Amino acid sequence: MWKKFSAFLRRWMLPLAMTAGVTIYLVLHYVPSFSEAAYISFARKWQPILIGIMLFLQLNVVAPSDLRFRRWHFRLLAVQAVLFSVFTFLVTRAEGVGARILLESAMLCFVCPTAAAAGVITSKIGGDLPAVLTYTVLSDTMAAILIPLMVPYVNPSESVGFFVTFWGVIKEVFSILVLPTLIAWFIRYVFPSVQKKLEKIVGWAFYAWSIGLIFALSLATSALVESGIGLLLTISIGLVSLACCLFQFWFGRRVAKGYGRVDSLSAGQSLGQKNTGFIIWLGLSYMTPVTSVAGGLYAIWHNLVNSYELYQSESEKAS
Repeated sequence: MWKKFSAFLRRWMLPLAMTAGVTIYLVLHYVPSFSEAAYISFARKWQPILIGIMLFLQLNVVAPSDLRFRRWHFRLLAVQAVLFSVFTFLVTRAEGVGARILLESAMLCFVCPTAAAAGVITSKIGGDLPAVLTYTVLSDTMAAILIPLMVPYVNPSESVGFFVTFWGVIKEVFSILVLPTLIAWFIRYVFPSVQKKLEKIVGWAFYAWSIGLIFALSLATSALVESGIGLLLTISIGLVSLACCLFQFWFGRRVAKGYGRVDSLSAGQSLGQKNTGFIIWLGLSYMTPVTSVAGGLYAIWHNLVNSYELYQSESEKAS
């Protein structure tokens, strides 16, 4: 009975979590007797904590020596950097508020680093977890360098200096990526018996991510509802983020196709699955605020892709 239930959760957890996240927020927001403020505050606090827990559990089965560079890592980084630079230039030449918002949305979707959760899905569909974790580190590093350089160029009137922006990005990266990594590897070398026990519960990372996904979709829905933008612009941002999402999943797989199926799956996840909370934060903090909606909508798109990939993988295992 438990095996059947567990298989059901693995196959349908993503759509269930996405539906729950949107539904919980809408009920709390639109039902007069409820208030969403406390829940949103709770979600904002716990979502990064859950991402950190998830990454910590994953890193207990990956030694530092496992994090090795692949050729496709640098090809993907080059593509991200070029696309981000091109759209940054286009933003500065945009005519009209609507055009600028759409170009900023695309720019954010391309520069955004890989989600810490990418490793969870990669493991489930037969990819290479260490390869994705390595690219996660590389993409976070690149974002921490490029974003502080480009923000003053995109918004020259912004009263934010290079080091303030740089420090803001570094804090985001440290709490989600660096700290869990340091703790996991400290335990590996100082308390090896504890690390061995933690290896046995690495599967819990999937459920930590699923709960975090509920919070992420609630926050994304909140960003969309509170933005106050019109339906046409919302649809346009949605189409831009969808195009960016599908292109990055496709291109990632395409770039690494020659290295084998495992690397192709890993590269697709590395480039396509984004830290959408980072997009929302960056849009609200340094860009036109409504561009944060792109992050919320991208979260929907990349999780729909993941849902399909998980379903396809589970079907192949069952056959």
